[in-house]
Amino acid sequence: MTETVTAAILVIGDEILSGRTKDRNVGYIAEYLTKAGVELQEARVVPDVEDEIVAAVNALRGRYDYVFTTGGIGPTHDDITADAIAAAFGVEIGEDPRALAIMGERYKPDELTPARRRMARIPAGATLIDNPVSKAPGFRLGNVIVMAGVPSVMQAMLDDAILGVKTGTPVLNAAVEADNLPEGVYGEALREIAEARPAVSIGSYPSYRDGKFRNQIVVRTKDAAALAEAKAAVEAMVGKLQGDGRPL
Repeated sequence: MTETVTAAILVIGDEILSGRTKDRNVGYIAEYLTKAGVELQEARVVPDVEDEIVAAVNALRGRYDYVFTTGGIGPTHDDITADAIAAAFGVEIGEDPRALAIMGERYKPDELTPARRRMARIPAGATLIDNPVSKAPGFRLGNVIVMAGVPSVMQAMLDDAILGVKTGTPVLNAAVEADNLPEGVYGEALREIAEARPAVSIGSYPSYRDGKFRNQIVVRTKDAAALAEAKAAVEAMVGKLQGDGRPL
């Protein structure tokens, strides 16, 4: 039997929506979770608006096993994620002695400015997530895991956050190169292969490299035997069409 554990990512920040900052976290988290046996099924981006964050958190945490958030737990006035998470769960938020003690390892007492102390505000009942880079911790409340938006900090936090996450059966995948075959040539044959194998996910992904369109067909499943069989079917289909000399 295989077990499915699901997750969503909530990216928080006006800077992402404006294009000023390019998100580098979704892809990293997706790959990380896949290797851990957690299926990422949705990703959203919301602005630094408390009502929007609360609505998204409540929608996602009821739908998936886990919600990973990035962004909005810094020292400035527009970093409101912690407050929004507290509001979503209906709990109080305040300066957490545990978080303050951890931050004291990095900052001298006179360096713990009011702005920096904001990063020690944690919703009641949350457990802390270690931040070995800049010390200001993330936290987990219920099935919501709250991390920084800076990629290097988020990645370090994720290593600790994943320790408390149950994992399912990892999804296996295999790729078949379909170079020199446009999707319009193999689309129907690929559909037939996919429909005959409902337990296997098969997708076609075009790209443009070195001045040419290149296609890659990816097979995904949790069953190693099914993966091998489906991959062989796709390879046979690609080989036949390439051998036919179909017009490109």
